[in-house]
Amino acid sequence: MDRPGVVDRDPDRYDPVDAPEAPSFPVPDPDGEGGRGYEPITPRSGLVDLLKKVAAPVVALGFLLVKFGGFLLKFKVLTTGLSMLVSIAAYAWIWGLPFAIGFVLLIFVHELGHVLELRRQGVPASAPLFIPFLGAVIGMKELPDDAWKEAKVALAGPILGSVGAAACWVAAEATGSELLMGLAFVGFFLNLFNLIPIVPLDGGRAAAALHPAIWFLGLLLMVGLVVVNPNPLLLVIVILGGLDLWNRWRHREQAGDYYRLSVAQRAAVGVVYLGLVVVLGLAMSATYVEREF
Repeated sequence: MDRPGVVDRDPDRYDPVDAPEAPSFPVPDPDGEGGRGYEPITPRSGLVDLLKKVAAPVVALGFLLVKFGGFLLKFKVLTTGLSMLVSIAAYAWIWGLPFAIGFVLLIFVHELGHVLELRRQGVPASAPLFIPFLGAVIGMKELPDDAWKEAKVALAGPILGSVGAAACWVAAEATGSELLMGLAFVGFFLNLFNLIPIVPLDGGRAAAALHPAIWFLGLLLMVGLVVVNPNPLLLVIVILGGLDLWNRWRHREQAGDYYRLSVAQRAAVGVVYLGLVVVLGLAMSATYVEREF
């Protein structure tokens, strides 16, 4: 209504008009079933990304060893601890942090068996040095006196390593943890794999106390694994095992005293070796679970 004394100069300004469209995202033809109408951002995955994740901790370890290697070698505990942390970081990319920690600890227990037996024999040995995706190595300034002592050093790792895996099994049964059960299975598998009779695996060093021909069986078995399941680590073992087999076979006559054992010693190595294979195989069957973590 016009107010008295006021002249309306624009009578059409109160006429209704269409409201402007509300601003919206540029959605090209969204579907009628609640689709977003745009491609969601998803993380990329692939072989290249996996290789980058795997290579990162290895490169980091190499850089640290080059830059601080001389300093760190003076502190064996620090060197072992640092290499363990790098290995945990590497395995965590694949299995997650809790499983990676348990896996590296199982490797440590296995290697500790070798160290304890070497030092019991009076052979100087370094603390374990962990290498991601390759396990761990122990430096020796000299070899054991004969194949009997070498076999005891070789078998000490799987024996103590099996005890560590069994501890995970017991804890898993007590707590109902599938993570611990999975670690027990992997621990048993790790020690059983190491009993394949080919150097640099423990089984190859134990086989030296039995008969050199067993090395050929181990080499054929490892080649078969490479054919069935191509893997860089298996290929490395085949190459190293083949070279070591060739070298030992060529010099077997010169090293005759090294491999000269009594029947009782050979029997002891055979019983422990085959016993471990059977027990570890049964333990793997008992602890197998589908991965859900």
